[in-house]
This record gives sequence, C-alpha cells and structure tokens, in this order.
Amino acid sequence: MDWGMENRLAQLMEGDGRCLWLPVDHGYFQGPVKKLEKPQETLGPLLPYADAIFITRGVLRSCVEPGKSKPVILRVSGGSSVAGRDLAHEGITTCMEEAIRLNVCAVGISIFVGTEYEHDSLLNLARLVDEGEKYGMPVMAVTAVGRELKKRDARYLGLASRIAAELGARVVKTYYCDQFEKVAQGCPVPIVIAGGPKVDTELEVLQFVHDGMQRGAIGVNLGRNIWQNKHPVAMIRAIRAIIHENATAERAQAVYDSVRSGVA
Repeated sequence: MDWGMENRLAQLMEGDGRCLWLPVDHGYFQGPVKKLEKPQETLGPLLPYADAIFITRGVLRSCVEPGKSKPVILRVSGGSSVAGRDLAHEGITTCMEEAIRLNVCAVGISIFVGTEYEHDSLLNLARLVDEGEKYGMPVMAVTAVGRELKKRDARYLGLASRIAAELGARVVKTYYCDQFEKVAQGCPVPIVIAGGPKVDTELEVLQFVHDGMQRGAIGVNLGRNIWQNKHPVAMIRAIRAIIHENATAERAQAVYDSVRSGVA
C-alpha cells in the first residue's frame, strides 16, 4: 500500500484498529434534518469523542473550525433529494483535487445495487477509486438503499458490500442486519456499521453495535442514533466504550446513564 494511502487510513483509526466515525452529511439529500439544523452546534460537543467525521465540503467549510477538526471523510456523491423521483440517481459532486485541498483522509460515495441506476453508481465508484489510487486517497463505499429499507438483509448487503470491495473501495459502510457475519466474511475490506434495525431504546442500539463488532465490523459510522438522542454526548461515549474498551451493551448502558446524570 502506498505510504499516503496507509497514512490516511491510519488517521481514521485508533491504535486498536477500530473506529467511531460520526456522519453529518444527511443534509446533502434531506436538507435540515432534525437536530442537524445547525451542524456546528450539533458537532461541537461530540467531536472530542469521534475518531473522524463524514461530511460534505459545504458544511465542512462553514461549520467546522480548521484548528479543531477531526480527520475528515468527505462526501463526494449526490445530485438527488427526497423531493425528487429517485434517490439512487446520484453522480460525483466533488473532485479529487478539492478533497486534497481540504486535506481529508478519505472520500465517500454511495452505490445503489439493484436499482435502475446501479450501473451508473458502480461506474462512479470505479472512477473515483481510479482517482483515489492516483493520489493516495482511500474511498469509502456506502451501500445505500434509498427508500427501500426492506433491502437491509444479509443477502443484499453481502452482495453490495462485495461488489464495492471488488471495485476497489478501501472501506465499506453498510447496515447491520441478522446474520451480519455473512456480510463481513464475504467482504475482503473493512466494514463499518451504518445503522441497524429501527429500535426504541438506547440499549437496543448498543446491543446491535456490540453484536456487529463481534460479528466482524471494525467500527461504526452512526449519526442519527447519536445526535438525535436526547443525550447525544452520553450516547457517543457509550458507543465509544463498546468500540474502544470492549464494553458489553449493558456496561455501555451504564456509561450512558452515568454521563446523562452528570456523574461521569
């Protein structure tokens, strides 16, 4: 592996090879999402506990102080919105030179396997990988499902993750699901968890994070489950305990409770 590529990937991980990445890129297709209306206010208290952030260039420039940032994964795909006909109709929105100018550690792009725009999104990934390899820039592929949430099963996610790796992605962001180990085992590059089943309690979130780590993920790229929580700092610290301290879900819940109550 080229030195620059390896160095950028190393900045995104802790010494244990695990990671807690915080995505705040949702506005690129959803607009001002609840609790992300003012990204700088949401990010401020959470940055100390994140290993990296996943963000668009516009919000990076306008809402993150250069001297107080964490390593950046730059969202470089887009072109569709929730107001449009098809969320899968994306293109590359940010060039590699811009990513280098912003001194980011990786770029991220969504792929839409099994949709009308599968071909386009996979070629977008392949072209981005070509550019990334030229400059030593890792590419993270996001196995997006658009509005079709029923696709979050091991068969589909395993297919999409493997294709992303085959096309050269250095990391794959995908959803947690039943039999997640099959997804991880079939993907020859590291996998981070994008999210999981819709759940009602903090403990259930902590349980799927812990289970995903046990079944092959190297970390998480969780946004809403953290910054839409009533106590986001408590939540990110609880998840961090699972990832970097090998805490059980129950122990992480205790961390959450202590931070929420002001004890920790």
